[in-house]
This record gives sequence, structure tokens and C-alpha cells, in this order.
Amino acid sequence: MNVLEGLQIIRQRLINTGAERESVDCVDLIMRRAALPAAQGGQAQSLVQLVRMLMRTPVAASNVRVYNDFVRLEEEMEVGAAAHRERQALEDAKPVPKTKKFYKEQKEREKKTG
Repeated sequence: MNVLEGLQIIRQRLINTGAERESVDCVDLIMRRAALPAAQGGQAQSLVQLVRMLMRTPVAASNVRVYNDFVRLEEEMEVGAAAHRERQALEDAKPVPKTKKFYKEQKEREKKTG
């Protein structure tokens, strides 16, 4: 995932959840850095990784409310990811329907043996 795109998503989620203005400003600052030509190719594994990076910024370290905004966002993302993994596990556990070919072959085997 592109860092700049991820930061834009995080910024929007912070705004939607009513985060502190300082939290949004912190993301804006990092977005400006990520928009520089030298950082254009920056990649992140996930949004959670970006939020954790934001939690380690000097702004978050010096302002508990900003840090709490990032912690809240991280928790929401972790809960969402866990729910997604659970849904995937349930879908993977569903039986796979048998093909028409399977039933034709089964019928032929029964004819041969019976």
C-alpha cells in the first residue's frame, strides 16, 4: 500500500471519528513529507502499521489526546481485521459443492459394481 494513500485514509477516519485537530495536523505533516519526490515510492504493509508509526511521532508522544486518537483508531482497525479473518475462516470452512463430473463418475462406478 502506498504510504500517501494510506495516510489519506487514516486522516479521513480521524475526521469521521471526531479526533482532535492536533491528530489531523500530525497526519497532515507526515502526508506533506510523504508527498516529497524522495518519498514517492514509500510503501507500508497495512494501515495499522501506519497508525503505529503515527503513535511514535513526537506530537503523539507529547500530547496524550493525540496518542489516544491513534490508539482508538488502531483498535478499530484491529477489531475490523479480526472480524474479517473470522468471516474468511467461516467461508473457507463451508463445504465445496461437487461438480457434475463427480456425480457422472459416481454413477458409472455404481453401474460397474452393481
